[in-house]
Amino acid sequence: MDLPRNFTVRESGHRVHNPFTEEDLATLGRALRLAPGSRILDLACGSGELLCTWARDHGTTGTGVDISTVFLAAARERAAELGVADRVGFVHGDASGHVAGAPVDVAACVGATWIGGGVAGTVELLERSVRPGGLLLVGEPYWRREPPDLTTVEACHATARDDYFALPELLGHFGGLGWDVVEMVLADQRGWDRYVAAQWLNIRRWLDANPGDELAGELRAELTEGPARHVRYQREYLGWGVFALMRRRPPGHG
Repeated sequence: MDLPRNFTVRESGHRVHNPFTEEDLATLGRALRLAPGSRILDLACGSGELLCTWARDHGTTGTGVDISTVFLAAARERAAELGVADRVGFVHGDASGHVAGAPVDVAACVGATWIGGGVAGTVELLERSVRPGGLLLVGEPYWRREPPDLTTVEACHATARDDYFALPELLGHFGGLGWDVVEMVLADQRGWDRYVAAQWLNIRRWLDANPGDELAGELRAELTEGPARHVRYQREYLGWGVFALMRRRPPGHG
């Protein structure tokens, strides 16, 4: 059980595996005003930057779950580097079936709502781990501009326009599921550039070192076509953000 190798080659130098800069992640951590000792569960945690830096900066604790052995090794190295290995831990496993053994203060899935089959299923999964009154964090793409055709949709890694919401639709969807949006930090085009353009350098250096590898042809084509596709489509049409949610109380309960 692991991620395909082309994915780990592409993002081998990333600490954050989304179009979210380290500054965005820090902004979100400050905005949530988490108390020291708050417990976080991060499903599909990647290289663990959220858990590690928030443990350092805010005194939180937590567990990350991910399918990638490569990214989990990087997460454990990062925890040791930041001196928080005693406060965060990482589990190799399928995040789609993971529920915390005891309720946590924050349950997060930042950029991997496929683990729940979409936004609604991921919110339902996260709710199984969070304490009453706790926070969910959901990272999700949305249409920054209305895609004009199927070519644009597919270039943004979707199969149909309805695979993503527009931003007002996404916020409304959270409300329809019974959750208040209480914070959000949105990526910008610079965040997309840092996420996607950094992959090009990773790929090029890997190609130079592995010209005969079975993945070389596929990754060579990706590097040849990817930059123009990114600036023409994804950078212009696709947004991305992390949304903090709290369960709505029944009428008369605040």
